[in-house]
Amino acid sequence: MAECTRKQPKANTMGFIDKVLKGFLGDKNTTDLKEVKKVVAKIKAVEPKIQELTDDGLREKTAEFKEKIKTATAGITSQIEKIKEQIKNSSNVDEKEELFSKVEQLKKDSYQLEEKVLNEILPEAFALIKETSRRLAQNGEIRVTATELDRELAATKDFVEVQGNIAIWKNKWDAAGTPVVWDMVHYDVQFIGGVVLHSGKIAEMATGEGKTLVGTLPIYLNALPGRGVHVVTVNDYLAKRDSAWMGPLYQFHGLTIDCIDLHQPNSDARRKAYQSSITYGTNNEFGFDYLRDNMVTSPTELVQGELNFAIVDEVDSVLVDDARTPLIISGPVPQGDRQEFDVLKPSVDRIVEIQKKTVSAIFNEAKKLIANGNTKDGGFKLLQAYRGLPKSRPLIKFLSESGNKALLQKTEGQYMADNNRDMPKVDKDLYFVIDEKNNQIDLTDKGVEYMSAGNEDKDFFVLNDIGTEIAELESKNLSKEEEFEAKEKLFSDFAVKSERVHTLSQLLKAYTLFEKDDEYVVIDGEVKIVDEQTGRIMEGRRYSDGLHQAIEAKENVKIEAATQTFATITLQNYFRMYNKLAGMTGTAETEAGELWEIYKLDVVVIPTNRPIQRDDKQDLVFKTNREKYNAVIEEIERLTAAGRPVLVGTTSVEISQLLSRALQLRKIQHNVLNAKLHAKEAEIVAMAGGPGVVTIATNMAGRGTDIKLQGDVKANGGLAIIGTERHDSRRVDRQLRGRAGRQGDPGSSQFYVSLEDNLMRLFGSERIAKMMDRMGHKEGEVIQHSMISKSIERAQKKVEENNFGIRKRLLEYDDVMNKQRDVIYKRRKNALFGDHLKYDISNMIFDVAQSIVSKTKLENDYKEFEYEIIKHFTMEAPVSENEFKTKQVPELTNIVFKAATEDYRMKLDLLKEKSFPIIENVFQNQGSMFKMIQVPFTDGIKTMTIVTDLKEAYETKCDSLINDFEKNISLAIIDENWKLHLREMDDLRRSSQGAVYEQKDPLVIYKQESFYLFSEMVEKVNKEIVSFLYKGEIPA
Repeated sequence: MAECTRKQPKANTMGFIDKVLKGFLGDKNTTDLKEVKKVVAKIKAVEPKIQELTDDGLREKTAEFKEKIKTATAGITSQIEKIKEQIKNSSNVDEKEELFSKVEQLKKDSYQLEEKVLNEILPEAFALIKETSRRLAQNGEIRVTATELDRELAATKDFVEVQGNIAIWKNKWDAAGTPVVWDMVHYDVQFIGGVVLHSGKIAEMATGEGKTLVGTLPIYLNALPGRGVHVVTVNDYLAKRDSAWMGPLYQFHGLTIDCIDLHQPNSDARRKAYQSSITYGTNNEFGFDYLRDNMVTSPTELVQGELNFAIVDEVDSVLVDDARTPLIISGPVPQGDRQEFDVLKPSVDRIVEIQKKTVSAIFNEAKKLIANGNTKDGGFKLLQAYRGLPKSRPLIKFLSESGNKALLQKTEGQYMADNNRDMPKVDKDLYFVIDEKNNQIDLTDKGVEYMSAGNEDKDFFVLNDIGTEIAELESKNLSKEEEFEAKEKLFSDFAVKSERVHTLSQLLKAYTLFEKDDEYVVIDGEVKIVDEQTGRIMEGRRYSDGLHQAIEAKENVKIEAATQTFATITLQNYFRMYNKLAGMTGTAETEAGELWEIYKLDVVVIPTNRPIQRDDKQDLVFKTNREKYNAVIEEIERLTAAGRPVLVGTTSVEISQLLSRALQLRKIQHNVLNAKLHAKEAEIVAMAGGPGVVTIATNMAGRGTDIKLQGDVKANGGLAIIGTERHDSRRVDRQLRGRAGRQGDPGSSQFYVSLEDNLMRLFGSERIAKMMDRMGHKEGEVIQHSMISKSIERAQKKVEENNFGIRKRLLEYDDVMNKQRDVIYKRRKNALFGDHLKYDISNMIFDVAQSIVSKTKLENDYKEFEYEIIKHFTMEAPVSENEFKTKQVPELTNIVFKAATEDYRMKLDLLKEKSFPIIENVFQNQGSMFKMIQVPFTDGIKTMTIVTDLKEAYETKCDSLINDFEKNISLAIIDENWKLHLREMDDLRRSSQGAVYEQKDPLVIYKQESFYLFSEMVEKVNKEIVSFLYKGEIPA
């Protein structure tokens, strides 16, 4: 024990310093709560006044609040109206742009004012919602004077009935298939949660503290200004349930409510859902709607509206777990990717088989050597087996036995010394090497030889050092053309090869690191990802970088064609766009750092209404999985006999099924809840609190499920939670624990751990293995010790840091994209609404002029200058050769810009003159038949069709037709180039990873290269749009 005792003082001094600091500075959470409690006191003070109101008086408050907000911002609103009028009447492009920025600023001021008013009316608003809840719960109904909205609702809903001019609001309704009787009234702790949420922070509240009810307070308050409130849930079941469950509370006060998941994308119904005061939905749908809105070609197709206030339920799940995979809208790749998966699959089958045989032989030898006491050679062989197939079951079992893990770590340490100098000796007998922690696989020399057998090219799978080859080429003194050709061939060979090596490594990963029913499931011939945090199937998501295709090849299902990205965003960047963001969850404390760093969201822990009485026991640690599962089953038998319900948490579908089979053998009744059976979720959860009921669930049972105790369960000791292994992330374990002990109920939780578990295997330290050996820990014995529990927590922290790293990396790449997305989406929006389009076109003309002048002036080439001017502006050069040679770039640019602008104005007038007779003819002869007509435009090469309003075109003498022409051409050319650019960015991201081999940071390369790519794209877009606008005419 010497090494354990020696390290003690350090921890104590740290603890002591923390204590002193807390003494001086106070605990941050306590300070936060102090502020909030002042507000709660104000709510309590206005409650009596609200209680005196009549039922109609309750409803009139909402109108009064809205009026307050309107009066406060009236000054700004009228200013905005005035400026909009000026914009209409102004024809100067620059002046207009200035007025537009003024409007933007005023809108921001208006928002600040609204927030101030909301803080003033907060106490009354919160008290009002509580009083409404109380009257519904206690009186069973509320009778009020019927309004238009009441009559509409009465026609379709069962909770409102209209008799004459009286509307009766009942307290029973249907919440997405579950009948509910309203019996909830807010208590003071929930006010605290509501205030924290309104201030744009995260409220951490224990399970059963009624997060959904807490949400009603800030949601109602923030819906009053009419900018929209988005309530974001983890899955569509919760979105549909919560919107129907809490809906009547808002509808009583005249607010509208809808759920986007009930409607199809791009539909009128979904557009209407966004126009409601309060909109419920899942994070994915909100994000995808944003992307789809940036792909439409007419303002009437827009769905989403302003991103004002989002309140995220289960905020850690949405903003942390789901944020690992970006949202992508994709379509088929035009030139179809080289599908090498089918071609390489047979050889991968072979190499995986031969590796298994080789490793199995090496492992058996290692066992013999170690049993005979030869740990030097035995350790070497053991390390070989571990590097060959770390996930093999026999090996995992062997490593959990006394002393073996420590031997492996010691041997690995020796061979890793001096930058892995001796590692090739270990790998020489293997075909490929697996680094499980970093999810990487590399072919060894032997593997390359084996895979290339029968190929004339022995370097079929070897990436040559391209730098050396280029140097060799350059020393050959070839002519310019030959050298260029040779280099091109080198690069194209390298690209083909690196694609092949990439495909091969993805196939090897699919075969050795991804297991069916663990990381993914196969349903109806499709490979679907199972979310490791929640155990739910992630519909529509695919692994990136060809990994998904590799798994499809392995499982012999149809390999989906490679796709290209049309639009993409990470959830982080989507949610950062809201004016205000808040969230609630039971477990955010462990991720508080990440939530602050990425979203600037503060976590405030809300005290529970009644003290928690759950008994959380220390972990039980076993040597092997077999012993662990036997112990779990015995414990289940003991608990059910005592009349307690049991919830067994597992980390994968596979383990759920294994336990289920074991319980069937012992004839123990139970229910299973996992990704394959998620349809029955609601009814299984409803039964889970009965005496002696056993429920096995993947961690998804944690989220949004409330297990209510039935019968004598409380007297018997409450719900018992059994965790069958520690999850990588502490939050998920806390989620599981939190299912017991809600609202001061009794309960207990106990985790069972074995040294074969993933977490212990990959991150458990040597100390645990050594300690267990030292305590003389024999097979079948169990150990329970606070030091072991601490070690496990340390291992979990390691994994959390690792995961945060991955997400942060993803975000850093997306931040680069985000800057570009902002520019392009802004330009799309300008074109879509047409307000700023004239300004944008004017800027484009200037940029193209500048680009032509600077390039030709650099070479002092007047001929080229003339040619470029004709090519893009279809006019002659506005300066003579002499002027071109003597004038400087800025002056020349201005001359070209002025001439081009004048030319463009004349060109548009001419276009109007030419088009009007055609429009007039159609309008007078067939005006009654058509509202919209299609007008073709061509630049001599491409033809594009513009749809325009016939009557409007006739009445404005073709002005509206010209605007539609500018708008549609701009949109079409921006979209086409943006798609190509996204494809290039995908390729760049893949190729920049190769920078690692040159000891450079891929992200830096990605940032530099993407900047050049983007600048090139913007220039190309400008030139293409300008060129089409100048040449475009209606074909004869």
